[in-house]
Amino acid sequence: MSPRSFPSRAPVALLSAAALLLGGCTKEEATPGALGAGDDRTLQKLRAEVDRVNQGGRPSQGPEATRGDPNANLAGLAAGLDESGERQLELPASNATVHVDALAVKLTGLDAAHSVKGSGKVGLTTEDLFLRVRLVTQNVGAAPLTLDLDGAKVVGADGQQYTLARDAQVVAGTRPLRRTWAPEERTDVVLLFELPPAALRDDGLHLALQRSGGDVRIPLR
Repeated sequence: MSPRSFPSRAPVALLSAAALLLGGCTKEEATPGALGAGDDRTLQKLRAEVDRVNQGGRPSQGPEATRGDPNANLAGLAAGLDESGERQLELPASNATVHVDALAVKLTGLDAAHSVKGSGKVGLTTEDLFLRVRLVTQNVGAAPLTLDLDGAKVVGADGQQYTLARDAQVVAGTRPLRRTWAPEERTDVVLLFELPPAALRDDGLHLALQRSGGDVRIPLR
């Protein structure tokens, strides 16, 4: 798990390089013809960049500056996410209602993102993905029903299990997972899991919910 943001060192690297080329060469190095055509073009670009930054522009990042930069790594992983940083996932074609004892449960939404945001500036970021599983639940029994969904997990076809991302649940401010449903009460539930991007390509990925007679499986992919 990584912090939400990281200080960028790119501007320092860029301006240091510019200073080296613009003011750090000796007389012998600065004689006519000492710079090749490629070096001359690079020098012109750096001069233009320094002028732009001096006028209040935002420094750009070259490939050398982004090496080892966690922000750059996350940006690369974010390919395919929309402007909000999320990727909406299609629901499986077979999306039947299941029952956890007397609680009817149906999948209503899936999305994946590198970050989970809470109130204010609180947030979490991961190089993996936070998978948000949205469910609608309803007590279809005649009596109040108390259940704990804290044991929910995402399971792959190979048996790999991903438990709830509890810190993400707290930051996102989701409803308590242990609660009592009154008869006919209908409630939305959000579950958050942290898993690698490759897991979303697993056709056997499913959500497992615990009940008295064993786990109930809800297909996700």
